[in-house]
Amino acid sequence: MKETVTQKFRKLKQWLQSLSFRTGVIVLLSCIPFYIMSFAQMLLPISVTAKGILWTILFGLAKTCQYGGLTILGVEGYKRLIHRKK
Repeated sequence: MKETVTQKFRKLKQWLQSLSFRTGVIVLLSCIPFYIMSFAQMLLPISVTAKGILWTILFGLAKTCQYGGLTILGVEGYKRLIHRKK
């Protein structure tokens, strides 16, 4: 039987949420270098088209890490992370 896209996303979300707090923090922090690279690549002496492609890929990776990390952490993990900063 074929799974619907919604069911696949639900399974992916459950799997991500089963990962540890530490993994969530690592994935969340890995978005920082991708954000930096997405804008720093504008300084490279390459064509505008190549810069646009690089920005799209790197910025997309940054967003994927950001949302993936937040999904792994969940609401309670996010509260725990914010509480540690204070």
